[in-house]
Amino acid sequence: METVSTNTAHGGVQGVYRHASAQTGTEMTFSVFVPPHADGAKLPVVWYLSGLTCTHANVTEKGEYRRLCAELGLIFVAPDTSPRGETVPDDAEGAYDFGLGAGFYVDATQEPYAKNYRMWSYVTEELPALVGAEFPADMARQSILGHSMGGHGALTIGLTFPDRYKAVSAFAPIVAPCQVPWGHKALPLYLGDDKTLWRKHDAVALIEDGARVKDLLVDQGEADNFLAEQLKPELLEQACADAGIALTLRRQPGYDHSYYFISSFMEDHLRWHAARLG
Repeated sequence: METVSTNTAHGGVQGVYRHASAQTGTEMTFSVFVPPHADGAKLPVVWYLSGLTCTHANVTEKGEYRRLCAELGLIFVAPDTSPRGETVPDDAEGAYDFGLGAGFYVDATQEPYAKNYRMWSYVTEELPALVGAEFPADMARQSILGHSMGGHGALTIGLTFPDRYKAVSAFAPIVAPCQVPWGHKALPLYLGDDKTLWRKHDAVALIEDGARVKDLLVDQGEADNFLAEQLKPELLEQACADAGIALTLRRQPGYDHSYYFISSFMEDHLRWHAARLG
């Protein structure tokens, strides 16, 4: 692991790191904030998954999480959203919603993406092992949240590993990629045409198929220009109601899809996570 940069913030250390990933076959960059803590202490870990076009840097620079993480004693980890490099295949037309910056947190099975686009295994296996080895992390206390495509990732990963992640939340998540244009483009290109495989990466479908968590927190801006076509939180609301999952869905008037929205409610999410991490 190579240290790209470190900065002191709120008594802790905000670092950016790079390593050679066996899963993606590329170098991967991620950020970690470690709050002030006593020598030898092990701290709970909050994973944050970013959205389309983003890297680790968006939330690191705009998320306004460090003060709360320092107060609550939370390590905050932000991976990249896809593999990167000259040899990594991108969208054929250079579109923003597939390829570089748009890994959708799946392990691709289709060529030419299968070699590099293994973000599910990277986020759930390889990077946690690295974080657990290199940072004062209590890997028995992990939680996960994300935004948009990253909200999709957080929900699907949290629903798949309910015993690992003690809290799950999201900002403006893609709750049902099987039913919206972003998913209709990405899922067949990464996973093929068998729609039963898509359901493992769709929060609404996972709940319909029996996946359970105790509760979820979702914030959605009502002025989000992707709300009606791509996000459809009402689908998650209905699925949770049918399954008996306690969903706190907060529709926020006036807020859009940006980090102005995310940073406005980051404190609420971190307190939600801290209460469940113990």
